[in-house]
Amino acid sequence: MKYRDLFFSLLFFSTPSVVFGACSVANLTRCLDSVCAINIGANPAARCQYCGDASAGEPAKSSAMKTISAGASAKYTISDKELKKAPKDPGERYVWATKQCLEKLKDCSSDDVSDNYDSLIEQSCKAAGISADFANLAQKVNKEKSKTSCSTEISSCLVNEKRCNADYSKCESDSDFDKYFSECSVLSTGCESYTKEIRSTLIASRDNAVKNADEILNNIVLAYQKSRETKLKNIQDGCKDSTAKKKCIAMVCNNNMRHKCELGFEYEETLADTLCKFYDTACNRLK
Repeated sequence: MKYRDLFFSLLFFSTPSVVFGACSVANLTRCLDSVCAINIGANPAARCQYCGDASAGEPAKSSAMKTISAGASAKYTISDKELKKAPKDPGERYVWATKQCLEKLKDCSSDDVSDNYDSLIEQSCKAAGISADFANLAQKVNKEKSKTSCSTEISSCLVNEKRCNADYSKCESDSDFDKYFSECSVLSTGCESYTKEIRSTLIASRDNAVKNADEILNNIVLAYQKSRETKLKNIQDGCKDSTAKKKCIAMVCNNNMRHKCELGFEYEETLADTLCKFYDTACNRLK
């Protein structure tokens, strides 16, 4: 799941809400499903593909596709019109869905999302034969984090285009920098022990970025390019001799089939092959 680390920092945009009443897990799940579980009846991997892991492939396109919220109250679901704004990247879509649903369900928090919905995404990934590491999907806000993790979280939050921007162009003044840094520090709970040191480091980065904006931006572009190339190579390696698909089938047989696809139960392997078809689609696109 190496590709997930590109978006783990996005989780910090979903601010935990102040809980005045009990969160309705049913309504929260219904809301998240309207973004992350489209056509799940025909595609068990839907939650994984929409809001889980990029390695699960893209969801199948169908003119008959309907959201999970069809017929449900619009009060707790995301409308088709709103869904047009949803990001395509699974990690970004997960964060977007969390933000939208927490706005609709004021009694729920980001903890409620991670505690109740991450397991559903994990099950979806397992159904598709994806061995997912969900440590990056939901970090517990009440757990002390490492200095490196905190630095990454706060930095990623700070250089978002709505705050300082990647080149710190919106934070050239100390007052603007302090305003956004304070906001990101609050979002990155569990980092209180490192805030002062991280601020000093980021102030130095800000000063350097302002002086060397062009060089910083070029480095960012090269870093993303290298990351994309690495991801592509990893995927291509998995497509060689259908290695990735074979692993998928073996995992589905072992985890989800009663008879483990043993001799005499070939229909189970056929079903596992169908669940892993997305590998064929993904690999054909890379040829």
